[in-house]
Amino acid sequence: MELNQLREKILSFSLDDGPRGNQGYSRVLLQLFGYMGHGKSSFINSCKYVLEDSETLTPYAEAGETEDDGAMTTIRAAYDLTENITMVDNRGYKFMDSFERAEIYAQLGNFIPIGEKVEWTGNYTAMMHRLEDAELNPNYSDFIVPILIYSATCCLSNRKEVQTFMDNCVKMTGVVPIIIITKKKSGDFIKIEKQFKLMGAEVITAIENYTNEDQNKTLGRTKDILMVIHRALADVTFHLGQKRNSQRDWRERKKFLLEYIHKSDLEKKEEERKKEDIKRGKDREKQKERRREEKNITEEMLRTFDVWKRPEVRKREEEERREEERWREEARKREEEERRVEERRREENDPSCIVA
Repeated sequence: MELNQLREKILSFSLDDGPRGNQGYSRVLLQLFGYMGHGKSSFINSCKYVLEDSETLTPYAEAGETEDDGAMTTIRAAYDLTENITMVDNRGYKFMDSFERAEIYAQLGNFIPIGEKVEWTGNYTAMMHRLEDAELNPNYSDFIVPILIYSATCCLSNRKEVQTFMDNCVKMTGVVPIIIITKKKSGDFIKIEKQFKLMGAEVITAIENYTNEDQNKTLGRTKDILMVIHRALADVTFHLGQKRNSQRDWRERKKFLLEYIHKSDLEKKEEERKKEDIKRGKDREKQKERRREEKNITEEMLRTFDVWKRPEVRKREEEERREEERWREEARKREEEERRVEERRREENDPSCIVA
């Protein structure tokens, strides 16, 4: 397809042209996700650059990373590509633990309003309140297409996390996320592409984003970027050929998120319990070790004391023995003297013993 034809197809796309009409949808929401610094914001700028066919790149989305390794994008920012196609720059993630994923899915499901700051709360109650707030002004009319941005400069060591994210994208939206491998000239994008294919990715495109430093348009780069949008719209058209219900889809996304948050909360409590058990076990071992050390010290002190005190103890014991013998001898002498006195007394009182 010629470049101008490709651009025109995107610019003229309408949900009303779906095989069954728009089925309650009024906007295509291209939801961008990815780790910090992998090029989400730069991809948005590149898309705007090639669609507007402008001569200079305008930095609509702020690209780059903050000095403390935090993401530049902390607010869900929306950028209109056409009247009914919007691209959303969601907050980049860093660790992708269970609660961070819950926040990601809240963005994916459109439960966090566009323009609102996204904070990794790690708090079950706060997330539940956010979902309750979403009930006040539900958004049924956005057809969500997840897009995962991954840099070729990074090895896919976190494959399990990415696989879980991709699977849950399908559960929430019914759409397999499109994979965009950025910075393809700076890493082994072919290896990463193969890994994503093994994880079930259907559309994988390696691109080189346009930047302020590199605005020179080429046919290949421009077509690669436009093809990402074109494939996303083809996915939308395919799904609109099936019977859908925008309100039911919204409720299903909410149900999934509620279950996921509840499960994450239980996992967090179980993890905290295990950590506490491990801590108590370590404390018990430390106490046992301390008692063993104290016992060893005491025994050593007693041995030292015994060696040091032994001659004196023997001398004291000998003196005590002699004292006891003297006491017994004196007692024997007293008894003997008392016996003699008693005999004399009897003799004096016995008349038969008196001499005539």
